Amino acid sequence: MAKDRSQRDDYTTPLRRLVLGIIALCLLGIFLVWRIDSPRVERFRAQVVDSVVPSMDWAMAPVTGTINLFRDFQSYRRLADQNRELRRELRQMKAWKEAALQLEQENARLLDLNNVRLDPRLTYITGVVLADSGSPFRQSVLLNVGARDGIRDGWAAMDGIGLVGRISGTGDNTARVILLTDASSSVPAIIQPSGQSALVTGNNTAAPLIDFLENPDLVRPGDRVTTTGDGGVFPAGLLIGQVAADPSGRLRVRLAADYERLEFLRVLRHHGAETVTDPGKLVQPLTRQQETTANTETGSDG
Repeated sequence: MAKDRSQRDDYTTPLRRLVLGIIALCLLGIFLVWRIDSPRVERFRAQVVDSVVPSMDWAMAPVTGTINLFRDFQSYRRLADQNRELRRELRQMKAWKEAALQLEQENARLLDLNNVRLDPRLTYITGVVLADSGSPFRQSVLLNVGARDGIRDGWAAMDGIGLVGRISGTGDNTARVILLTDASSSVPAIIQPSGQSALVTGNNTAAPLIDFLENPDLVRPGDRVTTTGDGGVFPAGLLIGQVAADPSGRLRVRLAADYERLEFLRVLRHHGAETVTDPGKLVQPLTRQQETTANTETGSDG
């Protein structure tokens, strides 16, 4: 056993030395090759590197993926911030749009009020609608003008197009307007071009009824309905609307006023027509003395 171990040691030691010598020569050769500055040696070194050094794409794939993921996260974060900013700006734009629409509607109402043609003898006060009755059994609105502005009961109220109602109750700073659609409202009217007299009666619907019509055969849908001025409540010639027929065939009035958007109302100052106390003087013939006096005055003027 001792002899076999000594023989193994004798073979191992020279072999080990040989391997170390070969490795040292290889390293020395590599060192010399890498130190030589020559184009041929440089091409040789490049070929060796391309052949020996493996491709590192597989090793860089996780790193590249992580970098791309981080970049995508940053991009997503920027997009989320931009999305929140755009939503905030959109909400602001919606608010501005709503404000612009309200101003446009208000301007349109005021322009309509300015375009209404009224009797030049009539003056008016423009008021803002504060609230409505909110009841299906009473159709009325509240204005921000009242007794301090000279408002009186019975005066007519119009929007930019047609008659809305009449003043019914005044306070110092407010006044209530009973709409034409209210069941207690009755307005003497005339229908053109037939000239038929009628009574526009409210029934708490959007289309008041036409009652007490003299000759319904002369009235057609689309005919113009205006106030007559009878009774001294409303001035004559105020537009109410147009004649319309419901499915049952009964005549109604399609109101000209926009009841869906009552924002401003024009209250007409109407003190009634001049009262005639002695109608006989209007048709009484002249006496001879009055005729002689009138002829004398005419001759002297000539």
